[in-house]
Amino acid sequence: MPIPKEQVLHIARLSRLKLSEAETDAYQEQMGQILEYVQQLESLNTESVEPSSHILDLENVTRPDHVDLKLSAQDVFMNAPDSENDFFRVPQILSQEA
Repeated sequence: MPIPKEQVLHIARLSRLKLSEAETDAYQEQMGQILEYVQQLESLNTESVEPSSHILDLENVTRPDHVDLKLSAQDVFMNAPDSENDFFRVPQILSQEA
């Protein structure tokens, strides 16, 4: 299903893309192929298929937290430019009047 060049240029303009002539031709062909594939999908009978939000069953892929290495306060602040009483000192960014 060929897509008109004007549509490709319109989509590019909406996307704020400047396309060369070669890019326009390439996108015209690729968009046509995509639309042909969508037409193939539309011809499938999906009457008995339940709607889904995802094709795969998703599981929580988090891992348990394990403490592997515990650093002492001395090690943590070793490379800090300035620290005081187990805190990093940073330049003040807000005035006292706020």
